[in-house]
Amino acid sequence: MGDEDNVDLDGGDDIGGGGGAKKPSGLGALLPNLLKFVAIGLGALIFIVTVAVITFNFMNKSGQSQTVIPESSPFRGDRPQYSMFTIIGQINTRTKDPVPYAVVVDMIIGYDLNDNAAATELTARLYELRDFVRNFFSSRYVEELQPENEGALKQQIINELNTRLLNTAKARIILFNKLDFLSM
Repeated sequence: MGDEDNVDLDGGDDIGGGGGAKKPSGLGALLPNLLKFVAIGLGALIFIVTVAVITFNFMNKSGQSQTVIPESSPFRGDRPQYSMFTIIGQINTRTKDPVPYAVVVDMIIGYDLNDNAAATELTARLYELRDFVRNFFSSRYVEELQPENEGALKQQIINELNTRLLNTAKARIILFNKLDFLSM
């Protein structure tokens, strides 16, 4: 055997450094390729999920539901029907303010449907009702008559009508055809 035949008998240790770099074998050679494919898979998964979420939100108008049901609505279910007493008419008065405001009110009283006794009592007390409306609004300040206070105002009117003015009839709802106030 000559000098040209290099037989590696000791496991590949090159003493002379004449050969190339040693290639890893077994798991060491497989690990970088495996990590590369796992990273590509995770990247593809994240991309697909992102595109799906964006598309879904775009199709559903930014993720909002098409049918929105309000949490608290006074109009759910069957609302009771009322008979309406509209004969009171328009009342003109002034507020209690130091510089009074002119108030114009056209109020409607709702009572139980087909309650003939209530209709009769309200008609019999028409002049008392007009006086009540005039006194009620003339004892208020303009701040109390603002639109944001209208619900409380209606409830106060119902309570006072049912406790102080009406005997058998019961006011169930108050509506305003007109509730205007103007500075004088």
